[in-house]
Amino acid sequence: MMKKGLYIVATPIGNLGDISGRAADLLREAEYIACEDTRVTKKLLSLLGIGLDKTFITYEDHSEEEKAGKIIDLICRRDAAVVLVSDAGSPLISDPGYKLVRKCREENIPVSVLPGCCAIICALQLSGLPTNRFMFAGFIPNKEKARADLFAELAPVNTTLVFYETAPRLLKTLAAAAKAFPGREMAIAREITKIYEECANGTAEELIARFEQNPPKGEIVLMVAPPSAENGENIDLNTVLKELMKTMPLKSAVAETVRKYGLNKNEVYRKAVEIKNESGR
Repeated sequence: MMKKGLYIVATPIGNLGDISGRAADLLREAEYIACEDTRVTKKLLSLLGIGLDKTFITYEDHSEEEKAGKIIDLICRRDAAVVLVSDAGSPLISDPGYKLVRKCREENIPVSVLPGCCAIICALQLSGLPTNRFMFAGFIPNKEKARADLFAELAPVNTTLVFYETAPRLLKTLAAAAKAFPGREMAIAREITKIYEECANGTAEELIARFEQNPPKGEIVLMVAPPSAENGENIDLNTVLKELMKTMPLKSAVAETVRKYGLNKNEVYRKAVEIKNESGR
């Protein structure tokens, strides 16, 4: 008998065999299952040989507040156990759920997590990029300016960057990435754990050429290597800034240097001010 509370359960991202025995047992025993798309979850249960004699609660972005209240009520008033799943992978990772967990914490409702597949981690493991430190930035914006702004904001961050993207938008995203992350190694992981699993590495330009010839399908994880330490160590910052400041304002020269070489913004700004003061500009 499941104890009352919220159970966060990871499901396979492609290969059905990746479901854990513990997760399957909970799904089998659960009376209430909160999920993004009931059709997807019911298909998963059917493939696992689990009956559908349960109450399914649609839990997605547009109704998150309302459904969170309903789930809290079920747990508190009926001593129910509610399992939360996403369509694939680990719930709450670029999926709704954190508001529900916060409300459970506020009401002192027990919350348990059953670990399992997560596309971010699997993609990093496949990529060969540095994994000692990484930043997950979620789904890439669809609009061109928002995408460019996001990349510009994150370009100086000294860590491996991880994004979710869709196959139809990949080439446009790589074109923007070529401008924001010049020369940086990238990796594209797709169809993870499935028969056509692939992880391709290269610069943005190399990846564009690859996927123009072979248009991608499936869900995409885009990873960008951190700025090379060698780039920052080997440049003559004084010369770089002087050249840029011949044609652009100080702040623009600083921003361009930070973006291109992944340097500390404050240090670059101090050097630019020194150069400006020395030249009397």
